[in-house]
Amino acid sequence: MASSLSILSFLLLLCAFAKATEPGRLILTLVNNCPFTVWPAIQPNAGFPVLEKGGFALHTLTHSSFSAPDQHWSGRIWARTGCNYAYGHFSCSTGDCGHRLECDGLGGATPATLAQFSLHHGHQDFSSYGVSLVDGFNVPMTVTPHEGKGQCPVVGCRADLLGSCPDQLQFRSHPNGPVVGCKSGCEAFNTDELCCRNHYNSPQTCRASTFSEFFKHACPATFTYAHDRPSLMHECSSPRELKVIFCH
Repeated sequence: MASSLSILSFLLLLCAFAKATEPGRLILTLVNNCPFTVWPAIQPNAGFPVLEKGGFALHTLTHSSFSAPDQHWSGRIWARTGCNYAYGHFSCSTGDCGHRLECDGLGGATPATLAQFSLHHGHQDFSSYGVSLVDGFNVPMTVTPHEGKGQCPVVGCRADLLGSCPDQLQFRSHPNGPVVGCKSGCEAFNTDELCCRNHYNSPQTCRASTFSEFFKHACPATFTYAHDRPSLMHECSSPRELKVIFCH
C-alpha cells in the first residue's frame, strides 16, 4: 500500500511539473544562488493576472519554473530577504509586501532590486526585460534569456553592493543591525530632483545624480534613475525561457 502511494505521489508531481512547463510556452524560472533563502515576489502591472499567487519561499541553491501567460503580460519580480514569522505575522527585512507570504498583487517595500518584464508583445512576439536599481538594491540579480532571437543579452547586476553602499544610502532593518539594502538617492533624501518629480519629471530635466552614478558604475546594465536610457529594456523575440537569477 505504501509503495502504491509513493508511485501515485510521484506521478502527481510529474504531472504538476509537466503542466507548469508545457512545451511551446514561455517559461519563467527563478533561481536562488544566494547562500540564504529568498522569497521571490511577483507583481503584475494594472490589468494583468497575478502569477504564482504573487510570492513564495525559494531555498538556497534551488529554482522554481512556471509558464508565463500565453497573452501579453507585464510586471516585476524581486527578492524579499530576511523573512520570518514573528508575533503571528509574516514580515521581511527587505522587499516586504504588506506582511504577506503571497503578495497577491501588492508591491514591495524599497530598497529592492527589480526585474521588469513585458511579455508577448509586438508582431514578432517580443518579450522585453530589464533590471532596475531605481528603487535601490537588496540582492544581485540578472535576467538570462534562452533560445530567443534579436537583442537577447544577459542583463542585471552581479555585484553585491551592500558592502560598498555609501553611508547615506545604507538601509538597516534594525538600528544596530547589518546593512541589508542600499537605498536610492530619492528614498534617502526625498527631493523632487532626486525623485524626478514635478519640474524634474521629464527626460530633459530628470538627470543622473552622484547616487545613481554609484549604482551605474557598479552595474552599468541596469536602470538607475527614473528617465534612464530606455534602450536598457531589451526586446528578445520568442525566447523559450527567461531566467531570473538571484546572486551568482
